[in-house]
Amino acid sequence: QVQLVESGGGLVQPGGSLTLSCAASGFTFSTYPMSWYRQAPGKERELVARIRSFGGTTTYSDSVKGRFTISRDNVKNTVYLQMNSLKPEDTAVYYCNVFWRGSDYWGQGTQVTVSS
Repeated sequence: QVQLVESGGGLVQPGGSLTLSCAASGFTFSTYPMSWYRQAPGKERELVARIRSFGGTTTYSDSVKGRFTISRDNVKNTVYLQMNSLKPEDTAVYYCNVFWRGSDYWGQGTQVTVSS
């Protein structure tokens, strides 16, 4: 079965950096686009970044463009989210996502808190 396991969240000061990881299994990782979403308290879940399969074309939400970088390692079956210049408004639970065989699959999420 599809499994997505996020890690790397934590507490960071404004302006700091974090790198999130998502280890995937149960499907042919290299052939599927992967995404990172986030959900802040009281808000809807929103798409942060997406990376296509082969070739690795990336897209970002306007709120993170220029600060976040999504990447993938098709040997390690892992997708990453490098987050720089973090702001308090980046505080949220971050989720890894794949749309596989007609269904969305999610990890358990990892909390990112940006605060001084």
